[in-house]
This record gives sequence, C-alpha cells and structure tokens, in this order.
Amino acid sequence: MQNFGGSVLFLDRSDINTDEIIPARYLTEISKEALQPHLLEELHLEGFDPASAIVEKQVIVTRSNFGCGSSREHAPWALEVNGIHMVIAESFARIFRQNIFNCGMLAIELPAETIDRIFDEFSEFDTLIYADLEKSVLSVQGGGREAEIAFAISEFDRSLVAAGGWVEYADSHY
Repeated sequence: MQNFGGSVLFLDRSDINTDEIIPARYLTEISKEALQPHLLEELHLEGFDPASAIVEKQVIVTRSNFGCGSSREHAPWALEVNGIHMVIAESFARIFRQNIFNCGMLAIELPAETIDRIFDEFSEFDTLIYADLEKSVLSVQGGGREAEIAFAISEFDRSLVAAGGWVEYADSHY
C-alpha cells in the first residue's frame, strides 16, 4: 500500500476548481506525465508560484469544495504525477473526491475548525503530515509543534486506497 504523507502545500482558498488544478487546454494529453508541468498553473493566489511551490510536496491542505467544476479525471492524475497522493480539505466536490479514491489516493475531510487550526499552527512552517490509514490518524509536524488529528474514511474508500485504486480493487474482487 502507498505511504501517504510528506511535505505540505498549503492552499488557503475555497472553491479551487478543476480548471485551476489542470487547465482544460491540456485535456487532450494522452499521458499523465504530459500533465505534470501544468499542475495549478491557473491557480491565482497572492505569492503563489506553482513552479516553485509544488516541488517535493506530497500533501495539499486547503479549504472547502476542492475540485469543484467539471468531473475530469485529469485533475487527480495531475496531482498524482506530481507526487501528491493526499489532499486534506473541509470538503470536496463529490465526483472529484471519488476520482481521488479511484486513483488510490486519499481525500481526507476535516471540520472547518480543524482546518483552521492546521493553517493557524502550521502554515508558516515547513510542515509534514503523515496518515496512518489503519488507525485513521494524521500526524502533523512543523515549527517545533506536533499534533495528531483523527479522520474518518468509509471502509469502501479505505479498500480502494489499500488496493491502489479502482482498477486494482476490481481486479482482485471481480
């Protein structure tokens, strides 16, 4: 099973849509690798430069409704090919959330006050977050601080993640 965790990219905004994750003009690409240099290139946040911000990040922490917009699978693929296998948010667009799990990645929803706490305590530092999928606990470390945060995930989504995604799950169960 995939190890989930690593260095965090904080995106302090709600409603980041799939066009901002991977612009529509790249949807004709036939490989995930072709998407890699274009992740978040249309995301406009003050002081955000995707070329430098994404490097060596494995986790995104953001606000509500991440992945809204169209239902394209390219958005999770662009995250995956850049080494980002876990997104933590207040909420996700329903289809985007399922596409994350179908790719064998983690979409973790936490209450707004918990997301606020993570931003308040850790966003100014180089922060690491690791998920213990068996215990449903996040370990957060940064700026000399540490926190453990419980999360919930359905057993089916846990099975998809453990298998490596929908295709691998289906191969082993049908």
